[in-house]
Amino acid sequence: MGRFMDVALSEAQAAASRGEVPIGAVVVKDGAIIARAGNETRALNDITAHAEILAIRRASQFLCDERLTGADLYVTLEPCTMCAAAISFARIRRLYYGAEDPKGGGVHHGARFYAQPTCHHAPEVYTGIGEVESAELLKEFFAKRR
Repeated sequence: MGRFMDVALSEAQAAASRGEVPIGAVVVKDGAIIARAGNETRALNDITAHAEILAIRRASQFLCDERLTGADLYVTLEPCTMCAAAISFARIRRLYYGAEDPKGGGVHHGARFYAQPTCHHAPEVYTGIGEVESAELLKEFFAKRR
């Protein structure tokens, strides 16, 4: 599956243990993790505190640069449109994601942000990395909530 997606899954599991939707993200540059996060929307009372947004913010702070040119993002679930836009604006080089999100995804579903003529930067996108593990974690989380 890959060590970076393993770390993203670890972040997702930590988010679940906090009662957050279990999504994790990791930003990698030059083969090293420079930021990692899990969802914190409830903890921060901030609907924008998705794992991807938090990881991008932390990576930008780490590099002292709002652009993450040459960085890659690993996330356990297909990013929503808000996160897809942030990934584009940050100039992330490659996006790797696990499970698809037919209901809320913004990359290959929904708005398909990177396919829009108004999208200035589209990362290379790779899907299905850790898909089974990511999907199972989400299914278990929501099954417990029902």
